[in-house]
Amino acid sequence: MSVATPYFDRLFAGNDDPWAFRQRWYERRKRALTLALLTRPRYASIFEPGCANGELSAELAPRCDRLLCCDTAAAAVSLARKRLLGFPHAQVRQSRLPEQWPEGQFDLIVLSELCYYLDADDLGRLITRALSALSADGQVLACHWRAPIEGCPQTAEQVHALLGQRLGMTRLAGHHDPDFLLDLWSRDGTSVACLEGLR
Repeated sequence: MSVATPYFDRLFAGNDDPWAFRQRWYERRKRALTLALLTRPRYASIFEPGCANGELSAELAPRCDRLLCCDTAAAAVSLARKRLLGFPHAQVRQSRLPEQWPEGQFDLIVLSELCYYLDADDLGRLITRALSALSADGQVLACHWRAPIEGCPQTAEQVHALLGQRLGMTRLAGHHDPDFLLDLWSRDGTSVACLEGLR
């Protein structure tokens, strides 16, 4: 069974940064690696489900023309909206995935620390919806903590294995270290150097 919304509501009760995204070097480094893995300097449209308090969102916003974020916890949505006030092209919604998937097409879908909260059936539905929402040259970026999380139905390894299998896209870049898995899949498997005519 997927982790229910009240779990996240409890995390944000009286705490605007329950995972210490702003304080920990681990989190700042992970965001830097996440952004460095992206193969394009700018995207037309990015979707970031499970945005939490918007720390990664605020770093994705300068890299796109349109940013849509969502979270299932009302407090997280409020915090992310405040974090993104300086970006008029960014929008934050409260929604539960995969059921409330947004309409529209996206060039990049960012699944950061989200998918192990979903059981295999819900993750399969999320992947199906992501594939239908991706542009012709769209990309999916996934990043997940490798240590077991109590109550989570899946591990990072299980999530990334299923993503790799079900997306059917080229794994264009990745970074795996003892703490987390970070992978970028793309419908267009062209490398950055090839795109810029260097090869």
